[in-house]
Parts: sequence; C-alpha cells; structure tokens
Amino acid sequence: MEIKDFSYYFDLSDFAHKDLFEGCKYIFDFIKILPDYIKKNLKPQILGKVMPGAYVGDNVYLGEGSVVQPGTWIMGPAIIGKNCEIRHGCFVGANTLAGDNVILGHASEIGNAVFLNGSRAPHFAFVGHSILGKNVNLGAGTKLSNLKVTGKEIEVAGIKTGLTKIGAIIGDNSSLGCNTVTQPATFIGKNVYSYPLSLLSGFIQSNTIVKVRPNQETAPFDPNR
Repeated sequence: MEIKDFSYYFDLSDFAHKDLFEGCKYIFDFIKILPDYIKKNLKPQILGKVMPGAYVGDNVYLGEGSVVQPGTWIMGPAIIGKNCEIRHGCFVGANTLAGDNVILGHASEIGNAVFLNGSRAPHFAFVGHSILGKNVNLGAGTKLSNLKVTGKEIEVAGIKTGLTKIGAIIGDNSSLGCNTVTQPATFIGKNVYSYPLSLLSGFIQSNTIVKVRPNQETAPFDPNR
C-alpha cells in the first residue's frame, strides 16, 4: 500500500498549490495541514461570476472565469481556481481547495478536500477529507465516506493516523461509476475505473478496472395473482 509517495497518485507539476504537500510524511497528513495552508494563502476575492441566489462567504477566493450557480452556498474558507463550475445546490464547506477547470456539482457536499486541475464531482456527490487527482471523474451519486461508524481513530497500514476522518485518495485520470461508495481511507491509484454500484476499500493499484457485479435474478410474475 503506497501511503508516502505522492507521485504514485498525482502529477503535481501544474497544480498551483503543490506546496501544500511538502510537509506531509504520509499522504493523509494533508488533512492536518490543509486548514493552516488555506488560512495562510487565502486572499479573499471574487474574480468570477456569482449568479443571483447563490451565497458566497467572506473567506473565499474565486478565480477568473469561474461561475457559481443559484442555490449554491460556499461557506469557506475556500480557494477555488479559474474556470470552475460550482453548480446549483452545491454546499462547499470549510477548507476546500480547488485548482482550475474543476466541477463541484449539483446537490453535492464538499469539505476538507483538494481537487486537482480538471477533477469533477458533477452530481450528488459527497467529498470530504479527500483528494481528487487531475481529471478524476466521480459518477453521479458517488460518496467518499470519511468516518467509521464507530467514530474511532482510523489506522492506515497499521499506522495510527491521529485522525477520525479520512476519505479517499484518488489518483489522476481515475473514474468511479455511478453510486460508487468508498470506505474511509481508501487509496486509489492512477487510471483506475470502477463499475457502477461499487463498494471500494483499502488500496487499489494504478491501471486497474474494479468489476463489482451485484447478482441480478429474475422470476416469473403473474399480474393476475
């Protein structure tokens, strides 16, 4: 299980905030560093378009060409790059860091998360305490679970993380099918594809297709019974 080498998951060469990861011993350490990083680097300014009916908090940077659609709430603190779409009904919570050309989708909840350039959570997603790599796509209804049902500390590869919330680390160019759910602390490499309705956990190596096939049964039905 790769938990130290960011290059296994991400090409950070064109990401404006790659400095975020310099202080991380383990990849999941970004969760501890992210709030202070945003606080240090945030210069609140709205350079994009906020449509009527949207609410944007005071501690938000919105880059040029980005559009916030009606019914959206960006609570902040948040840094959102250029040419992003924040679609109707999206709740963008604290400590959200998005690069350029990112989609934060309709009826989605985002918080304590990093979106590399071109990543997309277009519809009905939950993304918390997670990183989406470059050009990652989450199918409609994808949920990146970040909290154990017990609420206890999460261990990764036998390491005590000191964290009760870790979502998913998803490598560049990966795509998860509709209604995929990842269990807390799921690590997914580059170029990974999952079937719809997948339940993912643990470590999934790069260049993999995850085929989860729920059984489908049919039986005769008499409408006159």
